[in-house]
Amino acid sequence: MKASWVADEEKSKVQMMSGADMLMEALEKEGVDVLFGYPGGAVLPIYDALYKKNIRHILTRHEQGAIHAAQGFARVTGKAGVVIATSGPGATNLVTGIADAMIDSLPLVIFTGQVATSVIGTDAFQEADIVGVTMPITKHNYQVRRVEDLPGIVQEAFHIAQTGRPGPVLVDIPKDISTALGAFSTPKEVTLPGYQPTVMPNLLQVKRLADAIATAKKPVILAGAGVLFAGAENEILTLAEQHRIPVANTLLGLGSFPSDHPLFLGMAGMHGTYAANIALHECDLLIGIGARFDDRLTGDLNHFAKKAAVAHIDIDPAEIGKNVETLIPIVGCAKHTVSALLRESTSSGDTTEWVYHLSELKSSYPLWYKKDGETLKPQRLLEIIHEETKGEAVITTDVGQHQMWTAQYYGFSKPNRWVTSGGLGTMGFGFPAAIGAKIGNPELPVVAVTGDGGFQMTLQELSVLQELKLPVIIVIVNNQSLGMVRQWQEIFYEERYSQSLIPVQPDFVKLAAAYGIDAAVVTTEEDAKVKLANALESNSPFLLDCRVTSDENVYPMIAPGKGIHQMIGVKP
Repeated sequence: MKASWVADEEKSKVQMMSGADMLMEALEKEGVDVLFGYPGGAVLPIYDALYKKNIRHILTRHEQGAIHAAQGFARVTGKAGVVIATSGPGATNLVTGIADAMIDSLPLVIFTGQVATSVIGTDAFQEADIVGVTMPITKHNYQVRRVEDLPGIVQEAFHIAQTGRPGPVLVDIPKDISTALGAFSTPKEVTLPGYQPTVMPNLLQVKRLADAIATAKKPVILAGAGVLFAGAENEILTLAEQHRIPVANTLLGLGSFPSDHPLFLGMAGMHGTYAANIALHECDLLIGIGARFDDRLTGDLNHFAKKAAVAHIDIDPAEIGKNVETLIPIVGCAKHTVSALLRESTSSGDTTEWVYHLSELKSSYPLWYKKDGETLKPQRLLEIIHEETKGEAVITTDVGQHQMWTAQYYGFSKPNRWVTSGGLGTMGFGFPAAIGAKIGNPELPVVAVTGDGGFQMTLQELSVLQELKLPVIIVIVNNQSLGMVRQWQEIFYEERYSQSLIPVQPDFVKLAAAYGIDAAVVTTEEDAKVKLANALESNSPFLLDCRVTSDENVYPMIAPGKGIHQMIGVKP
């Protein structure tokens, strides 16, 4: 992408500064007030410039913690999370988080240090080609080669990260560029001819969808994360109620539609509800909004929505038709597109029988788990978290069983309360993401629900929690195993639990104490209620080691290679 800039001549006349100072100035112009990062040799000039500025820096204890925290910040605020790391291993430690942000469409701007331009390509100390490494997993990336270009690149990076389909943008800054002097020249506007996201929909296509709604008898809306990014929750609610269209959410779309609404079917996909998946299987009109139709949602594509005319609304044209054949493609922002649809849609098909049918499925095949009254069931634990937080908390998770139980049982009814690693499925994501979420929205309670396996991947960030006195509550769903791996081995590998059981665990309470954080073991439902209430009341960091049943599985489930209508474990 080549910029066409209009220089701010007034500033360029008077301000000569180092590249590092330019970066700080440019960040302030973008309204950045918090950075997540970890210093090192190649970014020392930048950290020295930061020392002189009133920008808050969160020193995580690992670069992976920094980028996951920035992801949590971005998810709850809608603003770009900003990350700084040094060259070589500092930069490569960010790669998992960058890939995670790319697939989940989170806006990040990442600054990496680089060796001096004179030694690039010589295998210099702590040199890594981070631009080459991250090219497939960033929305765009840069390496700054002229100090005068730095302010304009920063402005472009924020523009690209936060517009269209959000995503991560990386800016690699060689050390000599950080120290070189140049005139600070800020573009008044960014014009990128090769990057022009389509925000407003084609009205002819909108009319086609309105006509389809007018005749459909079995329509369903599938609302994904694009609804949340666009802030289109009210428009979706109006569309559903106006035409009596049932709504299912993707995993990342939870919170875009009230979970207690009569038209809500629940989450669709591998561990979705039976009603939601049957709706996608039997519908005659599928309206996908801001959803990717990934394989965990669709199951075997040969069986997915075969009776339906598919309409797909997405701001990223590359997603439309990628996985599912689409009859009505509409490129545009979800909010603008559904608003246009509401103006165009004046009549509805008769959905009475369809809504009744799906309501019957909801009643007949609810989510279930066996209660024995003695052990702490993970599903019940999530219900208790919802009760004690009144559904108001920001909940973060890693990937695996605890993630799916949270999606199934927490009951998200408000937007931007749900922070999870959906596409990449990253263990170790949830806890540092909770730190970023709390910094981004300090007014809401934040609970990091994590597995005993995932927590041990980024637990060093307990230092950050203690240092900042952040009242984040960590709930370890401790089943002494890599739960989802164990579940698949039980069902599909004849109970050969190869390397998925973790019988030897650290004492998490003592571990938390070593970091100066209060903690407690939880073994019963009553225990969970009392100790979670105490943790919330304390308004301080708290860890709960919740000992749940170790052989519990997540149901219902679509087995590999099966259609969305072929779920197992639908009933006890």
